[in-house]
Amino acid sequence: MFDLDKWQEIFETIRQNKLRTFLTAFSVAWGIFMLIILLGAGNGIENGVQTEFEGDAINTIWIWPGRTSIPYEGLQPGRFVQLTNDDYDHISRNFPEVENVTGRKYMGGSAQIAYKDKTGSYGILGTHPGQKVVEALEIIEGRFINEKDQQEYRKVACLGRDMKVELFGEANPIGEYIEVNGIAFKVVGYYMDNGGDRDVRRAWIPMSTHQRVFAGKNRMSAMAMTTKGQVTLEESAEIVARMTKEMAKLHHFDPRDARAVNIRNAAENYEQYMSLFDNIRIFIWVIGIGTITAGIVGVSNIMMILVKERTREIGIRKAMGATPMSVVGLIMQEAVVITTVAGYIGLVMGVGLLEFLGDLVGSVEYFQNPEVDFRVAVGATALLIISGSLAGLFPAIRAANIQPVNALRED
Repeated sequence: MFDLDKWQEIFETIRQNKLRTFLTAFSVAWGIFMLIILLGAGNGIENGVQTEFEGDAINTIWIWPGRTSIPYEGLQPGRFVQLTNDDYDHISRNFPEVENVTGRKYMGGSAQIAYKDKTGSYGILGTHPGQKVVEALEIIEGRFINEKDQQEYRKVACLGRDMKVELFGEANPIGEYIEVNGIAFKVVGYYMDNGGDRDVRRAWIPMSTHQRVFAGKNRMSAMAMTTKGQVTLEESAEIVARMTKEMAKLHHFDPRDARAVNIRNAAENYEQYMSLFDNIRIFIWVIGIGTITAGIVGVSNIMMILVKERTREIGIRKAMGATPMSVVGLIMQEAVVITTVAGYIGLVMGVGLLEFLGDLVGSVEYFQNPEVDFRVAVGATALLIISGSLAGLFPAIRAANIQPVNALRED
């Protein structure tokens, strides 16, 4: 039942002790504010990293050539390892655990691409059909490179979204021809890639065409593939170990030479990142709850001081017939009011700052959408209110146990 007199008394006590109430409320608001900011920042970093992984399939294995650093079978260190079509064929034949095996071939810098009166510098990469799965490409219209393109050395290209927009605008590019360093290529599709701006400002062409037209012989810049089915982290690590030994045989380097060939297991990297974020999340909650607890302890101390100051008043109340429960209710209600209002202010300020930061930073690499789940925010507020009640409980019990005779003797 709503007791107007009790509320008036609470607000009058707050009015008479403005500074004390402000400092208490500030400690609580600061605790929930910091918790929201820490959680939001942690989510922003996690979202950014997740977006980076969205640019490639998580179950991907990458092979990058390097330079030997260990002498092997009479060969001196410092030799460059060059990937070729033979490596592609060997991996495809001897590793049934993988699929979507693909190579990647770069040009020396960006190529000049023209369509009618529009020109620009873009990346032109040679690849195999499996690249669509490896890069997790979303075909917006048309198709990607296929096996027939590869076998027949077709001059066809699949464009990134931004490249398509800059050259064709709203027009449909399928079937149109672009000139790559003066050589005509037919556009067969365009795609979206969540990997970043660079990934949608490039065109993919058949590996065989790239090697023949742009003097690549049989060389490749890198290789990639995906593992089949539900492969555990241990199983994918075993595949990588076997692959390292096979590459060492093909290119005559010591299998222990980590610099000769870099084989990166995306699943292992993803697992490491997720484990890291689990630890960061625990750390954030520990720091946030610790900060809130400090504020709640402050509320409890203030309530203890309040009970001490109002000992005579409480004694008079009890002498006039006030029940212990009414005294407990008065003290706890004041504690709940302070923590609830302060917590709500801290919550609103934290969410508001996260919204501002989200608009300010936009899509910064490795930091996106710094937000807090609504359920977490509501849960934090509920925890705060419960804690506020507990903070006022012990002072309230102390007040309820005061004997009227002893209270009236207090100075």
